[in-house]
Amino acid sequence: MKKKPNQEKSDRRKFLKFTFSLGAGAIAGSEMLAACTPKEQEMKGDTVKVLLPDGKLAEIDKNSMHPVHVHKAISNEEARKGDPNKQYVMVIDLAKCRNARKCVESCQHMHHLPSTDEWIKVFLMKDSEDASSYWFPKPCFHCNSPSCVNVCPVGATFKRQDGLVLIDNERCIGCKFCMTACPYSSRVFNWSEPIDESMASEHGNPETSVPQKVGTVGKCDFCPDMARENKLPACITACPNGVLYYGDKNEDVVTNGVETVRFSQLIYERAGYRYMEELGTRPSVYYLPPVNRLFHPEQGFKDLPEEIQERYKVARTKIKKETR
Repeated sequence: MKKKPNQEKSDRRKFLKFTFSLGAGAIAGSEMLAACTPKEQEMKGDTVKVLLPDGKLAEIDKNSMHPVHVHKAISNEEARKGDPNKQYVMVIDLAKCRNARKCVESCQHMHHLPSTDEWIKVFLMKDSEDASSYWFPKPCFHCNSPSCVNVCPVGATFKRQDGLVLIDNERCIGCKFCMTACPYSSRVFNWSEPIDESMASEHGNPETSVPQKVGTVGKCDFCPDMARENKLPACITACPNGVLYYGDKNEDVVTNGVETVRFSQLIYERAGYRYMEELGTRPSVYYLPPVNRLFHPEQGFKDLPEEIQERYKVARTKIKKETR
């Protein structure tokens, strides 16, 4: 059925409005600076002068600075409801990923997680003996039919009206039923306190996932507190290669902070798919096949710490003979 002229104009206005809000959020996020304190370490890169909270100037390594996001307090009821007009989705372009791991690091920084807790994991995949390898980022899939929600005995894990599946740490009893039920192994058990001790005394809510509590479960939350401020999740803006797209399925728009496209067009033209969709969980994360990769998978090991390289030891042997 052909749309009327007024309806087409309305759709376009909605698209531009949402695009502008996402783009503005990406720019604002990139311009935020941390309240830094100097570390007793050798300066390895460019240095900058910053004003410390006590009024003194300090010269610090530019590479040690990170954006700081202020988590605004909202009611638990509001955090559990979500936006009924939105349907958040993520699209991951596997052809662009080179295991830069900036999505992992930004997520850990945003949620004050220790380096051992990764809510976004990056795997080295090889679909068959004759196929080539590729990097595969895996967040929580925020399923439309989430098995984790069904098994939680206390209502700590729940699904919002905007499609996000979140965890209420105040209710979580650490039974790990949700971890067992999740077919994607997307959840992480909190064995330790938050790395930022000042966060431990704050009253958290399911929308920020901060602070994490010992003996509870955590996972990727799509940073809904950022969306509330018309900003993109930290993982989206941190990726140097534009691998991750985020947006609203209802508005049919997604962006990686630089490029904004129609969700339906991107999925159709690039043969997008959902991982393990045969399980019936109906994930909100879509993948674009690793066709015409921009990087050879071997580049993904560059500058990785030894403990992380060890994870890929077995998988790496399979790509030794691969060519570009």
